[in-house]
Amino acid sequence: MNCRWHNLLGAMGGILLGFSVPSLHAQTPTQKASISGYLREKSSGEMLGNVVVAAAPSNTRTLSNSYGFFSITLTKGQSQWVYFRFPGFYADSLYWTAKADTAVNIELGAMQSVESMGAVEIRAKKTTIADRADMSRIDIPVQQIKEIPALLGEKDVMKVIQLMPGVQKGGEGQSGIYVRGGGPDQNLIVLDEAIVYNASHLFGFFSLFNGDALRSVELVKGGFPSRYGGRLSSVIDMNMKEGNNKKFAGEVGVGIISSRAVFEGPIVKGKSSFMISGRRTYLDALVQPLIMASTNGANAGYYFYDMNAKANYILSNRDKLYVSGYFGRDKFYLNDKQDQSQFKTNFGWGNRTLTGRWNHQFDPKTFANAALIYSHYDLSINILQKENDTSQFELGYSSTINDYGVKYDVDYRPNPKHMVRAGFSTINHQFSPSAIVLKVGKDFNFNRKIQVINTYESGVYVEDQWREGAWNFYPGLRLSHYVVDGRQWINPEPRMSLAYNIRKDLALKGSYALMNQYIHLLSSTGIGLPTDLWVPATANVKPMQSQQLAAGVAKDFNKGYSLSVEGYYKTMTNVITYKEGASFLLGDDFFNPGVPTNNKAWESQVTSGLGWSYGAEVFLQKQVGKLSGWIGYTLSWTQLQFDEVNQGMKYYAKYDRRHDASIVCIYRLNKLFTASATWVYGTGNAITMPQGYLRSSGHYMGSFPEVWDAVSGIFNNELIDYGKRNSFRMEAYHRLDVGLQFKKEKTRGIQTWELSFYNAYNRYNPFFYYGQMNDAGTERTLKKATLFPMIPSLSWTFKFR
Repeated sequence: MNCRWHNLLGAMGGILLGFSVPSLHAQTPTQKASISGYLREKSSGEMLGNVVVAAAPSNTRTLSNSYGFFSITLTKGQSQWVYFRFPGFYADSLYWTAKADTAVNIELGAMQSVESMGAVEIRAKKTTIADRADMSRIDIPVQQIKEIPALLGEKDVMKVIQLMPGVQKGGEGQSGIYVRGGGPDQNLIVLDEAIVYNASHLFGFFSLFNGDALRSVELVKGGFPSRYGGRLSSVIDMNMKEGNNKKFAGEVGVGIISSRAVFEGPIVKGKSSFMISGRRTYLDALVQPLIMASTNGANAGYYFYDMNAKANYILSNRDKLYVSGYFGRDKFYLNDKQDQSQFKTNFGWGNRTLTGRWNHQFDPKTFANAALIYSHYDLSINILQKENDTSQFELGYSSTINDYGVKYDVDYRPNPKHMVRAGFSTINHQFSPSAIVLKVGKDFNFNRKIQVINTYESGVYVEDQWREGAWNFYPGLRLSHYVVDGRQWINPEPRMSLAYNIRKDLALKGSYALMNQYIHLLSSTGIGLPTDLWVPATANVKPMQSQQLAAGVAKDFNKGYSLSVEGYYKTMTNVITYKEGASFLLGDDFFNPGVPTNNKAWESQVTSGLGWSYGAEVFLQKQVGKLSGWIGYTLSWTQLQFDEVNQGMKYYAKYDRRHDASIVCIYRLNKLFTASATWVYGTGNAITMPQGYLRSSGHYMGSFPEVWDAVSGIFNNELIDYGKRNSFRMEAYHRLDVGLQFKKEKTRGIQTWELSFYNAYNRYNPFFYYGQMNDAGTERTLKKATLFPMIPSLSWTFKFR
């Protein structure tokens, strides 16, 4: 390895650790010896994170990091059994005498593959929750995501996360999530270190994460480790597969609306590998002939695609390189040309990410990762209407975000009681929000050109997982820094989680976290559509801040069961929303032609306020055995207050949901048949609906607007009383999904047929409400619009050996 880069990394790691934990360096190195190395999956060579590594009889324990690195330090002369355990894998062990530092690489065999299972029951010990200092954190096995039934058979990470306690969905079929009272912008969604801004396809009905390409999924709702920052409510941390470095493998699948494929294999066997996956819908190809037949030749359609790619190379026993990327896009198009008229529209949005990482192990106790990160999100809307080949209406709208970041993290394990992490990150956000070109006829022409808004967001952190007897401590501190237009904010963010083990399988836990967020999402719909506008915090629109306290109890049971009960209280400041009647497209520079074009026109359209959320969560989980799954329940309240909205009074947020419950069951009858079912229930969303109408006909009443009434044939005047904001509750939502998977071993691989039923008992869940006037024009009736009846789907998958 290049000596100059080695020295640079060493200096950076030394600075971070030297300032953060000086007392840990004072130990005499000759009295200790360490066993360290990497944990891999046996059949593919993939690194395994969060593996329990325990030494007995000393009961020394640690976890491998996300790159599979582990380290345990013992007093010289001790002889111990070292055990390696991970749910769904055969446990392994070795006998080690601590004479000198020892490097080992361990491979664990998976028990859930058809090739390796003689019996489907998994007897490997699960990771306990009572023995961990952290709380409000859930690891979601990718295999479970693939086994849970989904809308139209499209396996969806975000839909599975919606089934967790403390997480609410935005609406029927949508992938937006609301965690402990936070909005969809308050979730830090990370894919291989890169931030993803709009994580949905098909206007929110599917997420952009292809489960075939993922290795791990982690959800954090509170007690945030200090290495995370920039969002208030949750972290969804996902890592792509590295690729099989031992043999070529692949998987192809065909569903009702899309097909997908993933291929992986060694570039240099045992030293380098690749993974590439892709997915595309064919809705446009299926629907296009029907549209053309029914519209006399109109060309219209919708599709989305995404691609994941990753490659890695082992430079030495201590150095490894990774390069990974995501590329995806949605597009809706319509072109209807009839004689001398034409109507044309294009609506598209997409994400791109690219990450380069370098792992380096300095010594048996110290591991570092350096990363260069790029992320891009854009939205564009183009509408054109012509009559007699003359443009009558033209609209062009665009919004773009580009991120360029660097990140460096050090993992230091000085002794069995401490696991220290420290690091820094900085991101240059480049925003181009709300650029508009609007033309109406020959006389109206509005053009808002947007200059790039450059902001810089940085953070430096240190955290320690510290075990002392029956106590587990997880203190941390993050210092965040933000710069925009010459204005800067420096905010300390203290974090603390702790646990006290009453018994080995029973613990009391508590946590506190202060978070700052320097980016806002302006939403007029509240359901996370791509038209929602990402904007930076500015001198006029301040950064958001939250403080969250949580307390709970965790209990591990026999046969793989675990139970956690948590209560939380969260406050939020500088939360923003649109003012009454504001638009995501327009601003003061549109309504007042004399006002110069405003690079931040959206600032005049918003108001800031406060938020509160509190509640309790119950999570009963079973990770191993023929029957696995979970039961989750949330009781919660979420309120908002803005001086310029709802007359300054508090109101319940749209996503406030008093009761939310989910039951997930996966039953593996044998190695070739799996049945699964999910049932969800939720209190209806809080929305604003008309409470009454004030109407006068036949003459003009002051400033009342005149409205043509087709029934009476005259102009009427009408005012609508909407009452207090979000004072109407939709009906409760509940739904049952059922799935059956049939596997069959073939000569070259494994074939899987899956039959699933979404909304199996055909519940008419409300999507929105509207008022309908009777024929006499004297009375309105509230009507409910539903979206999805019972929907069967069939998919086929073939996994190559």
